[in-house]
Amino acid sequence: MTATLTGVDVAPPAAPAKRRRPVPGWLAVVPLLVFTAIAFGVPALAMLNGAFTVKDQATGASSYTTGNLTASLQGAYLTALTGSVKLSAVSAALGTLLGLPLAQAVVTSRSRAVREAVLTASGVLANFGGVPLAFAFVATLGNAGVLTVHLHLTDHGWDLYSFWGLVIVYLYFLIPLMVLTIAPALEGLRTQWREAAQNNGATGVQYWRHVALPVLAPSLLGGLVLLFGSAFAAYATAAAMVGSAVPLVTLQIADALSGNVLVGQENVALALSLDMVLVAGLVMAVYLPLQRRSARWLA
Repeated sequence: MTATLTGVDVAPPAAPAKRRRPVPGWLAVVPLLVFTAIAFGVPALAMLNGAFTVKDQATGASSYTTGNLTASLQGAYLTALTGSVKLSAVSAALGTLLGLPLAQAVVTSRSRAVREAVLTASGVLANFGGVPLAFAFVATLGNAGVLTVHLHLTDHGWDLYSFWGLVIVYLYFLIPLMVLTIAPALEGLRTQWREAAQNNGATGVQYWRHVALPVLAPSLLGGLVLLFGSAFAAYATAAAMVGSAVPLVTLQIADALSGNVLVGQENVALALSLDMVLVAGLVMAVYLPLQRRSARWLA
């Protein structure tokens, strides 16, 4: 206690309370990093290990070599890899060309209900694939499908179980995916740009050629790459529909793992998976910079 001039005892000031140290923000992402490491890291390491491992069938000894990667780029495996790249490229190009005008029609529609209905349906159809999609097309456009029989499509050379038949099936989910991808970019086109072009005497074609398409080019290329990756990774639809009629790398991987063609080719299947990962990595390396460039234009 201390005395003051007025004679009243006053307690000394209390010591300041210790401030708690703030919790680092990066701790919040630790669970996500752990999950990612377990769900993606462990399989990736197992794939890398198997892709470079050869097991002697006689002794059971394992050794590291690049023989599996060499085998994955030869013969039927190389044909399947190039077939997947060709199918994905053609499907992605057609999906981009058909999805852009459809997305433009949706974005410019005056009916909010129509716009929301189409975008919702696109979100559903973009994720509709696998065996149900294959069954739907087989029942509709297969050799004994409803439309095939009524329209006599086989007389005109139609074959669903072919390269172009598979392209049409892939477009069923690639076009809606393109609509979802390009719609935000189309909504970012400012009306002032069109008005300025019209005031300077530009036609609609000139506006799209010199203004809209250059601005949308990064988004269009990004959507094309995204569609390519989606088609490249598809498996169940092609497996249920064409089997081995169309050479695809995903089908070759399944055959090698199950031993349908040759026994003991599991590590070659892992090498094929590594080839797919490298192609997907190249796709993402192209896609991400395009998305960032498009975001700067349309922000």
